[in-house]
Amino acid sequence: MKLSRIVFRTLPLQAALALAFASQASQAQSLLDLYEHARGYDATYVGAKAQYEANLFLANQALGGVLPNIALGASTTRNYWDFRPDVPTALGTTPGPETVRYYTSSQASLTMTQPIYRPALWAAYKQSGPQMQLFLAQYEMAEQDLLVRVTQAYFDVLNSEDSLALIRAQKRAVGEQLASAKRNFEVGTSTITGVRDAQARYDLSVAQEVAAENDLRVKHLALDLVTGVKNAAPKRLNKIKELIPVPKEDAESFVSQAEVTSPAIKQAKLNLDIARLEIDKATSGHKPTVDAQISFQGIRNDGGGSNGSAVSSHIYNPSASLVLNMPLFAGFATQNRIKQTVSLAEKAQADFDAATRNTAQATRTAYFGVVSGLSQVAAYEAAEASSQSSLDSNKLGYSVGVNINIDVLNAQSQLYQTKRDLAKARYDVLVGKLKLLQAVGTLTPQDLLPINNLLEP
Repeated sequence: MKLSRIVFRTLPLQAALALAFASQASQAQSLLDLYEHARGYDATYVGAKAQYEANLFLANQALGGVLPNIALGASTTRNYWDFRPDVPTALGTTPGPETVRYYTSSQASLTMTQPIYRPALWAAYKQSGPQMQLFLAQYEMAEQDLLVRVTQAYFDVLNSEDSLALIRAQKRAVGEQLASAKRNFEVGTSTITGVRDAQARYDLSVAQEVAAENDLRVKHLALDLVTGVKNAAPKRLNKIKELIPVPKEDAESFVSQAEVTSPAIKQAKLNLDIARLEIDKATSGHKPTVDAQISFQGIRNDGGGSNGSAVSSHIYNPSASLVLNMPLFAGFATQNRIKQTVSLAEKAQADFDAATRNTAQATRTAYFGVVSGLSQVAAYEAAEASSQSSLDSNKLGYSVGVNINIDVLNAQSQLYQTKRDLAKARYDVLVGKLKLLQAVGTLTPQDLLPINNLLEP
């Protein structure tokens, strides 16, 4: 009879976990659902997308430097012409008759300038290619960062919900054990020490419950912040045995792939290419420039002109020219500009080396995190079964007087702590897999599908 009572007391844990999340099933959102919300809400990602689109237009502006520039100009002027000639006389000169005339001068011009030899403009145009690739790499990093942040916030909520449910289940179990200790003390089969041990463990559970409730509120706020979904209810993991397969490749294989696909390394390499082209732009300050220019100009004078004639005139003046500009001295500005760009190129090289090393380190860290995480999950699963067996044995021993109350309390605490550690290890493995793909640089929204399929339907 006592054994059946002990077995029955292990049931509230499973029932509590099921009931705690059953009410959320109808309104729960999957990981993909919340990610789609985040794409249109998260300020960091939306800003990065807008910056990417703006940068594309910025890079395309360099094309304007090598294409023809066409300008149209027009003006009209109302003139007042007052002519008073000096008439020579024996005594000198005397003013002649005054002639006053009003006339209008209008002119229009159409000028086309085509750069023939402008090294600085061509270097800027060459830079536009790496710049567009750079902006794309920056956008890829922002998208991958959003994927990881949404997934992390998603599983942080689930982990907090698990912790709260387990703490409440532990509090109920400790409460039952406290009641049992009090009954045994009243009938004289145990000492007051057992009651005090159970009371202390129960009070600790109450404090842990308060902390867990607050942690869950904070985690919900973080998920709301990144997705824009108020009171989001993430779907829970299905009852599965295998989360993700163990990586088939070794760590160095991932590192080699990261050197090719990592957005961080791409950015550093493109920044280096742009810095080297900036040296070409600077050195072009010593070189001449040649432009071809074609101009069509028309001038019309209505009612006269500045030469005193009262006859209207129309002048049509097309022209073509080659314009050569040879810089001779610019106050050492060009020389210092060259030295500056050389130093900046050296810095870009150092940044590229640092990005390569840091990415390799991050990739190895993420890889070993996934591998060790899978091993931890397996170990915690074994520890959970052992802890449950230990609790059952201690309860049976307590019921027959072999064990004392503190043995049961310790076994309960170990079981619930193991369950919390197991739940956290599972979530960490799933997030760790995405972080590994992020470090390598291959993370895409499609990588959420295998994780999303692990959730309850």
